[in-house]
Amino acid sequence: MTGPRPTATTWPRPMWARPYPEGALRRDVLAGLTTAVMLVPQGMAYAMLAGLPPIVGLYASLVPLAVYALLGTSRELAVGPVAMISLLTAQALAPHVEAGHSALALALLLAGLVGAIQLAMGLLRFGAVVNLLSHPVLSGFTSAAAILIGVSQLPALFGVEAARGSLATTLATVGGAAWHLPTLAIGLAAAAVLVAAKRWWPAFPRALAVVVLGTVAVVVLGTETLGVRVVGEVPSGLPAPALPPLDGELVRALAPSALLIALVGFMESISVAKAFARKARYELDPDRELVALGAANLAGAFFGAYPVTGGFSRTAVNAQAGARTPLAGLVTAALVGVTLVALTPLFESLPRAVLSAIVLTAVAGLVDLTEVRTLWRVARGELVLLVLTFVGTLALGIEEGIALGVAASILAFVWRSTRPHVAVLGRLPGTQVYRNVERFPEAEVTPGVLAVRIDAQLYFGNATFLRRVLRELEAAHRAEHETPLRCVVLDASGVNELDTSAQAALSDVVRDYRERDVQIVLAMVKGPVRDVLEITGTAEQLSHPDLMPLSVHHAMGRVAPALS
Repeated sequence: MTGPRPTATTWPRPMWARPYPEGALRRDVLAGLTTAVMLVPQGMAYAMLAGLPPIVGLYASLVPLAVYALLGTSRELAVGPVAMISLLTAQALAPHVEAGHSALALALLLAGLVGAIQLAMGLLRFGAVVNLLSHPVLSGFTSAAAILIGVSQLPALFGVEAARGSLATTLATVGGAAWHLPTLAIGLAAAAVLVAAKRWWPAFPRALAVVVLGTVAVVVLGTETLGVRVVGEVPSGLPAPALPPLDGELVRALAPSALLIALVGFMESISVAKAFARKARYELDPDRELVALGAANLAGAFFGAYPVTGGFSRTAVNAQAGARTPLAGLVTAALVGVTLVALTPLFESLPRAVLSAIVLTAVAGLVDLTEVRTLWRVARGELVLLVLTFVGTLALGIEEGIALGVAASILAFVWRSTRPHVAVLGRLPGTQVYRNVERFPEAEVTPGVLAVRIDAQLYFGNATFLRRVLRELEAAHRAEHETPLRCVVLDASGVNELDTSAQAALSDVVRDYRERDVQIVLAMVKGPVRDVLEITGTAEQLSHPDLMPLSVHHAMGRVAPALS
């Protein structure tokens, strides 16, 4: 029996509604500064991945981060541009940009749609809808998306001109073009520094370091004259508030992508936030997190931002630097604001290959081979879902791949629920305990008595299965023990629900057994199931006065007279 639905007053309160922890100010300020050092170059790199000017990445790191810090319940979550959402944004915008629409205007509209969807889902308490994205599906999608992201950065890394295209097209273009060696040297050097620093100096601000080194290399060596592409002029100043373009046709066209980004973004954000909340031993509420993330995206749409979510790497840095409250997020946003006002000229000579190296090294760890090995050992059926989503995403595209994975997950669930686990029970020697004879070979089975446990709710989808499996088990019992069936004990402890279709099937089973003079007993029947049996009259069909023996052992005592 479930408790009452929580009201808004029972939601976990934002940190601002609680007393500020004593001694947390210094840690929050330090964590905010540390995260900002990482966020500024990452935000610019991810904006390029989304097909947008680098400055948009800084806009997306300002207002959304501040809004989430004011409304969210996570103490450590660092909201801003991330690789996955940037790739999804690029995929959503590409066809409309080719049709002549402004990429920036489309990105603002997309952020507004994503924010509205997340906000509505949070207010309606639809946080559980993300369960449609099962872990194997999300893992397969993430691994495939990481490969797509990595390949999309190869043209900039190798100094090759390439239009956005499929995975095969991009690889063919890069492989068949003349590589620009100065650009490649800068990109590979940046990647080497990032990888080495991550391994030996994980707390070192490696993204900022390669940005500084790459910029200095361009200025000192004059590599721009050799054809190394740089970021160029970066507008300074804070983003001015503006209404996103409201075009009904574009809203309808972007809505499916917005829904996907809203779900994937929230899934990534809540997974990261929960991981750190568990370590710090405090609770999150998915619905409030949806509201906070939706408000952040909606507000960002009015201040030049594209869709954002919580990112793992920045959140980890924020937590390791000592963040105790969302004040750290406000400090990060403030430093991004200072960068926009006073420091953007410093990025004009930044090589784009350095930003590509930042993206490449960031997504390299998203290819989840550990999950593949785990599923191979534990659940190969779920591994099929992972592989199907992975291949579908690479071959068909982002939206089609994840839709394929979700559809396959639903079909797999329906398949399993229509063929629930059924166990033949036997008594462990010297006890009153009955267990699955396949797992406990020593369990004793009484000839002529079939004890069966059904581990699932019974509904219209598996009603036919119930009749068929009982017939098959009866035939197997008769063949093994060379005696006709005289009694059946159904252990209903695993049956939580019984709909009318399954009740009708059970009634037919009971009638068939009685016509063949086979006694049937239902053991450990739960209240809701008992109510259905009594109301429909199935209980009266049973050939014993006690419908619900307390255990299989008591039920066996009921059928004993029939064996004598």
